[in-house]
Amino acid sequence: MVPASVGFQCPECVRAGNATVRTARTGGLRAAGRRWGVVTLALIALNVAMFVVTAVSAFSVGNSPADNQRSPVFVDLAQWPAGVHYLDEWWRVLTAAFLHIGPVHLAMNMLALLIFGSELERQLGRARYVAVYLASALGGAVAIQVLGDPNVVVAGASAAIYGLLGALGVLMLAGRQDVRGLLTLLAINVFISFLPGISLLGHLGGLVAGALAAGVLLLVRRRPQFQVAGVGLLAVVLLVVALTVPTLTVLNL
Repeated sequence: MVPASVGFQCPECVRAGNATVRTARTGGLRAAGRRWGVVTLALIALNVAMFVVTAVSAFSVGNSPADNQRSPVFVDLAQWPAGVHYLDEWWRVLTAAFLHIGPVHLAMNMLALLIFGSELERQLGRARYVAVYLASALGGAVAIQVLGDPNVVVAGASAAIYGLLGALGVLMLAGRQDVRGLLTLLAINVFISFLPGISLLGHLGGLVAGALAAGVLLLVRRRPQFQVAGVGLLAVVLLVVALTVPTLTVLNL
């Protein structure tokens, strides 16, 4: 007989019981998805894939893959306010959010997306998280399109990530949580945004749009079936503004 937690068991019973126990699988994509969020990992994969595509495109025309911004694909997809306004290249306000200039830019944004995106996905769920992410990206595009230099090309997921921070801040305030750490992080990043080559307008536009998206979620929290639609409507409004309102620089000309 084999000692058990309650009494004794015969060896044959123990072997039969062990044969029916399945060993849990702790690795693989499913485990990563549960830990970091399926949507967050998918967004990271999409951004990395676009970087690879632009790097290969740059190499195909004789440039270094590290200078992926010097590729035909990057030139055709990055946000160029004058191109959006004069050439009706509307897709640029969306595709630019999935492009990055160099591997360092990509790595920094993807690390931030992994940290903050996974937390927001856990709180909001997949559908609401996607809606907030897209609205934030479009908010940055609107700020660049309306207030930016029409001849400066801009790209990156930073606007969407700032929007996630804005949404997270609103949710923390609504939950009466301490936001001093988040505000300090935002202050540091906004200060860094004043450095040359960084789009302050895109960051601030994404931050405001993300906060507004979280506000919409809170306003209709008693009717969750309307939450995604509400944020989606905000994203549509931002897209329309980005595509129809010319930059102030163009107006002044």
